[in-house]
Amino acid sequence: MASSENSISGLNRKSRPWRPAPAIGFSIKLHIAGLVVVLLQPSAWQWVLGLIVLNHTVLAGAVLWPKGQLLGSNITRLPDVAALRSEVSLTFDDGPDPVVTPRVLDLLDQYQAKASFFCLGARAEAHPEIIKDILRRGHSVENHSYSHPNAFSFYGISRLRREVENAQKAIASTNGHTPLFFRAPAGFRSPMLDPVLAKAGLHYASWTRRGFDGVKSDPALVLQRLTQGLAAGDILLLHDVARSSVTEPAVLLVLPKLLKVLAEKGLKSVSLPAAFGGNA
Repeated sequence: MASSENSISGLNRKSRPWRPAPAIGFSIKLHIAGLVVVLLQPSAWQWVLGLIVLNHTVLAGAVLWPKGQLLGSNITRLPDVAALRSEVSLTFDDGPDPVVTPRVLDLLDQYQAKASFFCLGARAEAHPEIIKDILRRGHSVENHSYSHPNAFSFYGISRLRREVENAQKAIASTNGHTPLFFRAPAGFRSPMLDPVLAKAGLHYASWTRRGFDGVKSDPALVLQRLTQGLAAGDILLLHDVARSSVTEPAVLLVLPKLLKVLAEKGLKSVSLPAAFGGNA
């Protein structure tokens, strides 16, 4: 992982100063320089505008690149020491769901596997007992925004802060547990998200491979996406919610087979905080 956060001692929940990623720092300087050039040489405005448009095009591409590092540090794999311990991390987005999440927890228990659940603040408020059960069984609960807005990556800093901080408060209110990691809805990350996460003491995490079970319900295809090239240190993404268009969520059909593959490969699933040194 290119991120400097590929370190056992590098993660904690404390608010930290925001340091712009190189691409963001360059963008800020470009805008300032462009303004100065236009003030000194108004006839150059077309060149300046062209550069600004090109810059915004690159940033828009970065938003749509879930595993990219241009917009800030991005955890896409577990630390090297966790990989050496043959660890992977199963992660589940969009819950908790009163029907699906308890069944996912039971399946994980059968294989003594631990996972991280990226929960929505609104769902945590609606089902606090499930949040407590997730934690009681040794898993971690992380932040996946408050309401999972489709336009999340287009929000300004104020609305991003509300989504992130309201989810933190909602999850923490269940039993005092405060998330350490954040994952953007659909993995689309706003260029303005990093300072919000820094203030909240959150670390951005995406994944190594995902099954697309939230889009495609074919269990065989979902399992193939998750297991093809599977290796120690991988972060795997599934969803623990029911979709109205299917009778049985794909995760409940895929997870038993996936856990069996992990066992056959000698891989152990752990929560993200555990993989990063137990700072949870």
